[in-house]
Amino acid sequence: MKTHRQYPLKTCLAATLLLVSTAAMPQAAPDKRQAPAAAKKSAPARATHLLHLTALRLVDSGWTDQRVLNAVRTARRILAQCSVKLERMELVSLAVPQNLLDFSRPMALELVRDYRVTRPAVYFVRDTLSSPALGAEAIGHSSSGTTPVLASTVWITAAIRDPGVALARELAHVLMDSGDRSEEPGNLMREQTSARSTALTPAQCSRMRETAGRNGLLKKAK
Repeated sequence: MKTHRQYPLKTCLAATLLLVSTAAMPQAAPDKRQAPAAAKKSAPARATHLLHLTALRLVDSGWTDQRVLNAVRTARRILAQCSVKLERMELVSLAVPQNLLDFSRPMALELVRDYRVTRPAVYFVRDTLSSPALGAEAIGHSSSGTTPVLASTVWITAAIRDPGVALARELAHVLMDSGDRSEEPGNLMREQTSARSTALTPAQCSRMRETAGRNGLLKKAK
């Protein structure tokens, strides 16, 4: 069951669908214990590219609207280092049958075919049926294989650690259309998610902007 209504941000906890201009999103207080050193030394780069994101929270998944918004705020700050600005987010609360609460490729196919949204899209689900079990999965153009309808989607389970950092990393995978990992200390694309690993290199940022622009996932700022 879904309805389409627009609400101001302050009433978003009751919203079924919420269009958020990120300029109006209140800033969470920074956690000085977790702030990476690089983030303290320089201000975010001027935005050259704009991102419009669809976030779908499955009802009864263990996610709340507020937790989703907190994760998006963190991801927005991390992606800003690449001159990418999350300009707008559409937040959808979607009631689905119990068999669609946990991620699997068949479940994902059914969900995206029944409810089409603008990409990139992030689905906040209850758990995963995949093996090995991953807390989050990103499906890019090149990794969608025989299921291109799943391209440019991210799936995040309720048990994920550091949800904002995980969201930024999975979005980076989608925007760069790459599953590459990094061994560089403090890099966002390391194997293990950490609040202290949020940096992206100039090469990673360049690939993100160029690839996502080519795939229609980012647009140039005016």
